[in-house]
Amino acid sequence: MTMTAQQMSDACAEAMWKLDTASQHLGMRIEHIAPGEATLSMDITETMSNGHGNCHGGYIFTLADSAFAFACNGYNQVTVAQNCTITYVSPGRIGDRLTAEAREVSRKGRSGIYDIRISNQSGDLVAEFRGLSRTVKGTHLPDPA
Repeated sequence: MTMTAQQMSDACAEAMWKLDTASQHLGMRIEHIAPGEATLSMDITETMSNGHGNCHGGYIFTLADSAFAFACNGYNQVTVAQNCTITYVSPGRIGDRLTAEAREVSRKGRSGIYDIRISNQSGDLVAEFRGLSRTVKGTHLPDPA
């Protein structure tokens, strides 16, 4: 039986989530998975604060990076980050629920481009992240044969 593209991305996300203790430990939640897309959310706690009393940028980056990973790994090919950039637009505040929405811009050969929008619970833009991916050897799911 052949999987649909949605079933494949769901199964890959489930396999990855089991091993992703970093995202789990930070309290991230997978809100949406589809081929080339992922939405993850995370509540900002006091332990995530920086010296200005806002969310440390590293946690925002980590949320975006996790959404990027789930978006580009839904094709049952192990895919890693090749390059990532982030632009911080406004601070994440303690108590905010941040959501990272990742979408595939391009996927050709072994390379992909993904844009991730990070917003707060009011829909205000917090940051924009762009990830470049590279497919390497390996799969997430066992060969059915």
